Amino acid sequence: MTLNFEHARACVLREVSAARPTPATEQVSALEAAGRVLAETILADRDYPPFPRAARDGFAIRAADVPGDLRVIGEVRAGELYPGSVGADEAVEIMTGAPLPTGADAVVMVEHTEREGNRVRVGRVMIAGENFGTQGQEARSGEAVLHAGQRLGFAQIAMLAMVGRECAEVYRKPRVAILPTGDEIVEAGVTPERFQIRNSNAWSMAVQVGRAGGDPLILPIARDNYESTRGLVEQGLDADLLLLSGGVSAGKYDIVERVMADLGAEFFFDRVLIQPGQPLVFGKVRGKFFFGLPGNPASTMVTFEVFARAALELLGGAQEAPLRLLQAQLAKDLRQKTGLTRFLPAQVSADGSTVAPEPWQGSGDVAALSRANAFLVTDPDRESWASGDMIRILLK
Repeated sequence: MTLNFEHARACVLREVSAARPTPATEQVSALEAAGRVLAETILADRDYPPFPRAARDGFAIRAADVPGDLRVIGEVRAGELYPGSVGADEAVEIMTGAPLPTGADAVVMVEHTEREGNRVRVGRVMIAGENFGTQGQEARSGEAVLHAGQRLGFAQIAMLAMVGRECAEVYRKPRVAILPTGDEIVEAGVTPERFQIRNSNAWSMAVQVGRAGGDPLILPIARDNYESTRGLVEQGLDADLLLLSGGVSAGKYDIVERVMADLGAEFFFDRVLIQPGQPLVFGKVRGKFFFGLPGNPASTMVTFEVFARAALELLGGAQEAPLRLLQAQLAKDLRQKTGLTRFLPAQVSADGSTVAPEPWQGSGDVAALSRANAFLVTDPDRESWASGDMIRILLK
């Protein structure tokens, strides 16, 4: 079955979401949880902030007393409590992060004051509530601050520390079997013959799997015969997800689909209207999802990022797996034949505002892929873009 880009991706999300098992969980330290998917709800252990907190250096005052001259009766720093209270025409010097003294209802910034000795002049009108955070405005005690299914980045790890959680329950990383295929492939440490290529796809996929939250397992190279391919496919089905590279085109020795069919596979699609990566197979066999990715490096990289990554993230417990397409302005004209959604190597400028296609020689050009920091994503029904037009990009 041939699908366009949008329908193929929707198919992956639908099938995996409907049939994925609940992953096992484990307790890990908060720092080890970075990049993992949370498997529990995290609650605030107290109000945040736990007290009315100054947001500026200045003076804690009563808003009704200004404009006017006030008597400075003390000072309070972050990490201290002021023992008294602020009365009429009084002020307490306060530092950012310090608790607001009793009686005060505003903080005037130090740059908006003039001080002489124990007197401070405020020449502007203040409103109660200015320049301090109220108790509990960020989170109330017992409120959920992190939810199961969230991937834990640096901000989420900070939240764990803030609420006193040294450990967290996370979903176990999905094990992903990576099976390169082809008689022409040799391992990276082998000197190839003129008609051979080194096994770069397994390495790039292992990195992509790790970035997506999986645990990669690289299998030996499957040769272009039925016995070798079937034996290694059966090994790969012990993992949570199986990724094959190569052997899914229409050639005489492209036997992946035949092997899968003989194992009782259900095929959801076997071709997608994209470039690179048209001969892409997605299916399920023995309760495990698999992808047959095309063998050319660009095809393998693109189809993993656009399709297989989503399946992996969902299998790892993520609530959703969005494809984060951004927009940038083209730095030069672009033309294409219609009919396919193309993912073209590109360079996005340092400020992210402009993008230019990276010259390349087709889907086997690893050198161009290594220079690029993004892919241009074209619309299949559009023939041309002028310099300055906006276009979609997928960052690498």
